Amino acid sequence: MPTRRKAGFIVFMVLLGGAIGTLLGKLIGLLMPAGVAREFFLANGTWAVGPLTLDAAVVKLTLGISFDINVIGLIGIAVAVYLLRWVFN
Repeated sequence: MPTRRKAGFIVFMVLLGGAIGTLLGKLIGLLMPAGVAREFFLANGTWAVGPLTLDAAVVKLTLGISFDINVIGLIGIAVAVYLLRWVFN
């Protein structure tokens, strides 16, 4: 697999692992009764960049990205990285 395709695949899989883990964490948290464990699953961190505005005379472009992840999302990323190490070895 060429290096460029390999890097894109790795980024995609890590993001997919984080997305699936975050969704599972929110689902688990919503199904649990109120308490400390539920707050643990529903607690999340947000990392954002932007907005960045590029203004040409005719076109104005605004870009930004935001990641919203919880603990299970981090576990999903770790599982994705582990599986990628297994796939590429």
